[in-house]
Amino acid sequence: MTFSPDKEEIKMLQRMPLLARLACILAILALAGACGGKKKKKYVPPPPPPPPPVKPAEPVCTLTAEPSTIDKGQSATLSWTSQNATDLDLQPGLGKQQAQGSTSVTPTESTTYTMTVTGPGGTGTCQARVTVTIPPPPPPPPPPPKEMTDEEAFAKNMKDAYFDFDKSNIRPDAEAVLTSDGDFLKGHSNIKFTIEGHCDERGSEEYNLGLGDRRATAAKNFLVNLGVAADRISTISYGKDRPICTEHDENCWQQNRRAKFVYGTESK
Repeated sequence: MTFSPDKEEIKMLQRMPLLARLACILAILALAGACGGKKKKKYVPPPPPPPPPVKPAEPVCTLTAEPSTIDKGQSATLSWTSQNATDLDLQPGLGKQQAQGSTSVTPTESTTYTMTVTGPGGTGTCQARVTVTIPPPPPPPPPPPKEMTDEEAFAKNMKDAYFDFDKSNIRPDAEAVLTSDGDFLKGHSNIKFTIEGHCDERGSEEYNLGLGDRRATAAKNFLVNLGVAADRISTISYGKDRPICTEHDENCWQQNRRAKFVYGTESK
């Protein structure tokens, strides 16, 4: 910047002594230099504030049970994964776990398992439920079979022997029946019994009473010969008085000609 004094300043300098003029000129020049060298500062806006810190991601997890329904005494497998977690706790009763994994459980009742995950971003949970079904109790055992009485066993096992018309001899089919009867009686030596002799309707009552007696005696003797004690056996004849069939033909008469076995002793 160049300093140029105006006319008034020149007149004032001219009236001053030489040294005063020089001093005054120097002061004016210094002042002018000082004013000319100072520059106006440019405005600079302040820097923007720093961005807020990034919030850490929240921890998450998944928990599954396979199978989810079991019978009491069976096992299920719990499996899990996690993200953004530094601590995993599985309850009830399983405690700290790795970031992912699996474990076998055998609950005695239906149970909900909860995984709690913790990390820089906070806390989260996930759950899985195992349902335990209790099978119904087994049915009670059947009652023991009723013990058969001697009389029931006698009625079940003893078979009647049949005879030909007007005969009292033991025919082959009657031998087989009486042999089977004898086997049962020898195995039940405490049983006493009666052999009834029966006839069909033909012939007189007196004759048939005698024929029935002979038939009962023949059956008794056959059993005694097989080893059945005679004092266990009573005999009685009913002749034609107690038919089990009343038709008037051979088929019916054959059913009536028999030696019938009755539990216990009886008298006419």
